[in-house]
Amino acid sequence: MEFAHIVKSFDEDLAQINQMVMEMGGIVEQSIEDAAVSLVHRDLAKAAQVIASDKLVDSIEEQLEEKLVRVLALRQPQAQDLRLVVAVFKVAADLERIGDYAKNLAKRVQIFAEIQPNTSNSERTIKRMCLLVQKMLKDVLDAYIGKDAALAEDVWMRDEQVDQMHDGLFRELLTYMMEDPRNITPCMHLLFIAKNVERMGDHTTSIAEQVIFLVTGAKPTEKRPKSNTTLSQEV
Repeated sequence: MEFAHIVKSFDEDLAQINQMVMEMGGIVEQSIEDAAVSLVHRDLAKAAQVIASDKLVDSIEEQLEEKLVRVLALRQPQAQDLRLVVAVFKVAADLERIGDYAKNLAKRVQIFAEIQPNTSNSERTIKRMCLLVQKMLKDVLDAYIGKDAALAEDVWMRDEQVDQMHDGLFRELLTYMMEDPRNITPCMHLLFIAKNVERMGDHTTSIAEQVIFLVTGAKPTEKRPKSNTTLSQEV
């Protein structure tokens, strides 16, 4: 059960922090979906929207960090309030990085629009990976607002699915490149894109860890299940 603080303006500060986190997260969520759709459909306009949205994400992160610094200086939060401030610093950084990866994906749409490779199956797999990460991000943001450690832990465990899809796609693209040298250029781009999506999943699980820390005061002690990504570490 949460209680109001003696200083009402402190509650207002925390409410503003939560609002900024959710605004930032909502933009990033949409960017993940839009980036995937823009790749599959060669939608340059949607790709441009993703790239433009990243600037807004960066701006919100800067405002959020300034707000957090002021709260630390003026309110000197203790216990759970201090955990919130510390957690949000890291959550904001993870959201910013996820937005960067979505932007990187969108930037490659122009290349695919120009060369028109026959890689539609792999691109649809990447879209499914993106939608999986998007759902993970939505759930972890819900866990943040609801202070739901169980939901955050569920998201934390789900990243293994993203890793498995990434590993399967990596092997598939290597096969395409060995079968026909003309596939090398588009497949290399897809390898980089797939790695970006896999990293989105990693940052989402990092947010889940911060939510668990916020609610319980401790991060998960178990080692998170991780698929074998040894083959793709250099991509």
